[in-house]
Amino acid sequence: MIERYTLPEMGELWSDFFKYKTWLRVEIAVCEAQAELGYIPKEAVEDIKAKADFDPERILEIEAEVRHDVIAFLTNVNEHVGEAGRYIHLGMTSSDMLDTALSVQLVESLNVIKTHVENLIQAIRYKAQEHRDTVMIGRSHGIHAEPITFGFKLAGWLAEMMRHRDRFTHLEEKIAVGKISGAVGTYANIDPRIESLTCQKLGLRPDTASTQVISRDIHGEFMNALALLAASIERFAVEIRNLQRTDVLEVEEFFSKKQKGSSAMPHKRNPIRSERLTGCARIIRGNAMAALENVALWHERDISHSSVERVILPDSCILIHFMLVEATYLIKKLLVYPENMTRNMNIYGGVVFSQRVLLSLVEKGVSREEAYEVVQSLAHTAWNTEGGDFRALVSADDRVQAKLSTEEIDACFDPNHHLRNLDEVYQRLGI
Repeated sequence: MIERYTLPEMGELWSDFFKYKTWLRVEIAVCEAQAELGYIPKEAVEDIKAKADFDPERILEIEAEVRHDVIAFLTNVNEHVGEAGRYIHLGMTSSDMLDTALSVQLVESLNVIKTHVENLIQAIRYKAQEHRDTVMIGRSHGIHAEPITFGFKLAGWLAEMMRHRDRFTHLEEKIAVGKISGAVGTYANIDPRIESLTCQKLGLRPDTASTQVISRDIHGEFMNALALLAASIERFAVEIRNLQRTDVLEVEEFFSKKQKGSSAMPHKRNPIRSERLTGCARIIRGNAMAALENVALWHERDISHSSVERVILPDSCILIHFMLVEATYLIKKLLVYPENMTRNMNIYGGVVFSQRVLLSLVEKGVSREEAYEVVQSLAHTAWNTEGGDFRALVSADDRVQAKLSTEEIDACFDPNHHLRNLDEVYQRLGI
C-alpha cells in the first residue's frame, strides 16, 4: 500500500522485517516442539534461539541467486546459527512456515482492526446520543419521505458496526489456523504432534485437513469480512456526501481554518474524507474477489495464489485500518445543522405529513381512495411551487374542513407522532 494510506500501527505488521521475524518465530516454535518430543537435542534449540537472526538485505541478495524466498531466508538464518542450523526446518515444506506465519500476521492485524472497529462504534454511539432528538426528514429514492431523527439514522449505522464487531470476533477463530504437515499435508516426514505443539505455542490451532497449504476459503472469508466492513463505511460516507450537498447542507465534514477546497474556487468545502473512503472501499471489494479466485488451486497446491496474496492481504489490512481511523475522525468531528434539517423538512408547507392527513380522513369515514385523491391533489399543488404551502391548502380545503377540526389538522403536522416509538430502537442499542 502507498505511504499515503499506511498508518504505522498496521504498516509495521506487514513490513518485511515483521514478516521475517514471524517466519523465524514459527521456525523456532517448530524446533522447540521437535525437542520436546525428543526429535532434536534441546541444547541445539537453545543454541538456535541464542544465535538466530536475519538481515533483510542479505536475504534479498541470496534470493537474487536462488530465486526462492524461503530458502534465502533459511540460508541467511543459518549463517548466524551455524552447526545447529541443520535442525531448522526439519521435515517441513515452505508452506508449513509461510502459511502458519501468515495466520499469525492475520491474527495480529485482526486485533488492530477490532480495536478500531470499537473506536468507530463508540464515536457513532456518542453522536447518536447527542442527536437522539434532532428531527430531520427521512428520504426514500432520494425524495422526502417522513420525519426521523439524525440519532435514528446513526442508530442504524451503530447496529451495522456492532454486527461487524461480532463478525470479526467469530472470524478470529477461523483464521487462527496453522499447518506443519509436510509437502502434501500427509505428515510423511514430521510427527503430527509437532504441528499441535507448534500451533499451541503460536496461539493457533492445527488446520483440520491441510494439503501443502491451508485451504484458501479461510483467507477468502477474511477478505470478504473486510469487504463487508468497507461497504458499511462506504454507506456512511455516501450518506454524508449526500447530506453535505449545498442544496441540502444538513451535515458537513469538519473544515479546518487553513484548509483549502479548490485551487480555482475559494468558496469550496468538499467532502474529501467521505469521497476518499468511498474510493478505498472499491479497492477492498476488488481484492475480496481476487481472494475468492485464490480458492481454486491445482491439486494439493500451486502458487497462483501467492503473488495475489502478497498484494491483497497487506494492502487490504492497511487500507481498512486507514478507513476505520478516517471514519472515526469523520464522525467525531462531523458538523450537524439542525436548523437546516428543520428548514428542509418543512419545505412546501410540510408535504411530508401527507400520510397523517390521509389516515386522519380515513379514520373519519372517508374511503381511502377518496382521501388519497384529495391529499395527493393538495400535496402536488404545493410541490415544487414557489411559496407552495401544503398545510395552508389542507386547512383551507372544504373537503378536509368537513371532517377535521383545526386541532386535528394541527396534530397531523406534529413531527413527534413519527418519533414516538423510536425509544424501542434506542433501548436495543443502549443509546
